[in-house]
Amino acid sequence: MRLRVRPQPGRALAGAATVPGDKSVSHRALIFGALGTGDSVVTGFSGGDDNRRTAAALRALGVGVEERGTTVIVHGAGLGGLTRAVGPLDCGNSGTTIRLLCGLLCGQPFPTALDGDASLRARPMRRVAEPLARMGARIDGAPGARPGDIVPPLRVHGLARGARLVGTTHDLAVASAQVKSAILLAALGARGVTRVTEPELSRDHTERLMAALGLPLSVIPGARPAVALDGDAVRPFPGRPFAVPGDLSSAAFLLAAGALVPGSRVTVRGVSVNPTRTGVLDALTAMGLVIGRGAERDEGGEPTADLTVAADDLAATHIAGALTVRSIDELPILAALATRAAGTTEIRDAGELRVKESDRIATMAAELRRLGAELEELPDGLRVHGPAPLRGARCTAHGDHRVAMSLCVLALVAEGETVVEEADSIVTSFPGFTAALGALGADVTQE
Repeated sequence: MRLRVRPQPGRALAGAATVPGDKSVSHRALIFGALGTGDSVVTGFSGGDDNRRTAAALRALGVGVEERGTTVIVHGAGLGGLTRAVGPLDCGNSGTTIRLLCGLLCGQPFPTALDGDASLRARPMRRVAEPLARMGARIDGAPGARPGDIVPPLRVHGLARGARLVGTTHDLAVASAQVKSAILLAALGARGVTRVTEPELSRDHTERLMAALGLPLSVIPGARPAVALDGDAVRPFPGRPFAVPGDLSSAAFLLAAGALVPGSRVTVRGVSVNPTRTGVLDALTAMGLVIGRGAERDEGGEPTADLTVAADDLAATHIAGALTVRSIDELPILAALATRAAGTTEIRDAGELRVKESDRIATMAAELRRLGAELEELPDGLRVHGPAPLRGARCTAHGDHRVAMSLCVLALVAEGETVVEEADSIVTSFPGFTAALGALGADVTQE
């Protein structure tokens, strides 16, 4: 699919929009629903391809999963109820799916093959395989680009019947919700206590769901965030309703459009404002925007609110450390906004972006330059000088959904026509993105 965006000068965006359910929460709701006994009803489910890959994988493992629009019914198999899949599980483009499945399956009494598309086959998996191996798991893969690393396709060997993983202490060098969650899923069937420490607190959706389900998870006080789970104290838990709030990572693109296009005022309703996810809101505030919050409430353990932004002048800012961790998926759109901010914006400590769906540092640097931006690529981030006059150009998203949406938003304030190629990846997280922009008043055509 080729996505063509034609910005209309002086045409402000206005109104309210909704976004798909939070992708991270949707993955986890499916998995914990599968591990429960009885039915779990997931409402607000994201319709993106990534979440559908997790649903399809669970079906292949013997779990009943019925999709009814944004509602999904999961017929739980229980903690020991998964069965061996016939053939490899196709994780598509979803790093979350493949890494969480590694944790879910490494202690099962059967082997499983995990694969994905060309992009996923280039993503490093040693970071999840190594800590699981310390618990007694065995995960093999193809040789990666870096010495000693592995990439999909993966083979998760499973354990001999009756054997169990062993609870272990893990001190992660890089904060990662995917790795932490994989370890905690493996810990459900392990002997003894598994402890995970991070340099900064990554997304805590898994911990929130475990707490809501009454699982024996504890938060360890100290200078570095840590959690522990006692596998010997894990007991079967019943299915339950899971209400998934709107995805803040998706909302960020609509909020950015509202902030950029002069005269605009945009509201996105029912969005997760989990503190481990709101780094993008803090960064937008630091750039001089006022983010209004209304109708604040709790959705299944996740804080939720309606978010409103109005277009305003942007100021440069510095994004590093814990703020980078809390806005890791939103850094592409923040880099795009920085091209219109007065001064020099630095994004640092973001080396993780090099191993996403694309090398997002290199990709964003190249594509923003096509649009006329002035910036420097750094080993762990970007230095962006603004405001730069932007001109329409033919760009490519390199198969990366967040790059595609960032370029589409920035095109709304570029002079002339912009064409974003390889934009079909948008469906992995926000299938209705162009329609949502159009409903707010943007002129967006899609071919």
